[in-house]
This record gives sequence, C-alpha cells and structure tokens, in this order.
Amino acid sequence: MYNYTVSVYDLPQKAQAALFSDAIQRDRVSARRAYLAGIQWRERFLTREQLIKRVEGELGKGCFGNNAWEDTFYRDMRAVKRALNAAGYQVVYSRNSQKQGYHLRNQPALAEELARVLDGSVAEIDQAQIVILRRLSPAERFHQGCSISDAARQAVAYRIRKANPDLSLDEANRLALLQGKRDE
Repeated sequence: MYNYTVSVYDLPQKAQAALFSDAIQRDRVSARRAYLAGIQWRERFLTREQLIKRVEGELGKGCFGNNAWEDTFYRDMRAVKRALNAAGYQVVYSRNSQKQGYHLRNQPALAEELARVLDGSVAEIDQAQIVILRRLSPAERFHQGCSISDAARQAVAYRIRKANPDLSLDEANRLALLQGKRDE
C-alpha cells in the first residue's frame, strides 16, 4: 500500500469552484469571507462599515451576528488577508483622509476588469441626458428612478407569467421582486 495524500488543489479548477460554491451556500462564515474577499479583490479603500454593509446586502442584515460583530468582522478579515496573502497580495488599511480603508498594497484603486466596465459605461453616457437630469428636482429624479425599477420588475413579471400562465399577476410580481432581491 502506498501513501497518497489527496488535496482539493489536485482537482480541476471548475471542481474546486463548485465545492467552494457549495461551502458558501451551506456555511455563513465561508459566505461572509468569500464576499469580503471578492469585494476586496474588485474594490479598494472601503472601511469596515462599508464592507459590512456590502456583505449584509448579499447575506442579510445581521449576518455578522448581533453580539461581538466587530470581533467577527476582524476574524473574517484575518482569514481574507491570509487567503489573499497566499496568492501574493497584501491587504492593508489606510488611515489617510483622502483614501481611507482596506486595500491591496501596490494595486490600482479598482480591479482592472471593474475599471474596464466603468470606462465602457462612462463612454455610453449622453451629455444631453446629463444636462436634462441636472435640471430635475430631487423628487423628480427619485420618481424617475422608481419608474425605471417598476418597469424592470414588470418586464420580469411578464416573462415569469409567460413561462407560467397559471400564475396570477400578483404572484408573478411577487416572484419578480424575489428574483430581483436574489440578484442584488
């Protein structure tokens, strides 16, 4: 009999990703840490409060716990730092008033892929629309944002109802709202 040690790292990358995804689904701690690492990988200079809000947006308010949540956050960040350090990156905290928060040392303020997406989005902005938007009052801008959200929900509800004709309009709208919440 030979001595053979099995490691998850011996598996193909897609298999590793599937196992990691399963762990995130089953374990709240793994999920928090995965979201923290992902946010840290894409964005820089976010404070503890900002990072917590972002993770709570994914996993729900209170996902760090109601008591000792600060300890939970710092334990999670230590794990994230170890993980990114293993990949050759160093997570540090800047107290500079201009750029405060956690970031990857010697890395640009935004991950390359996120910067490309933002550059593409900015290039698509029509300056005439910006001028019109600036003329609107805050209430009018809010109303416009709500209208856009309502139209998107109605489009999703329409597709859901088309795929499931037995559903009522109210049920299709409810499912559309749930789907939107899941996608956030």
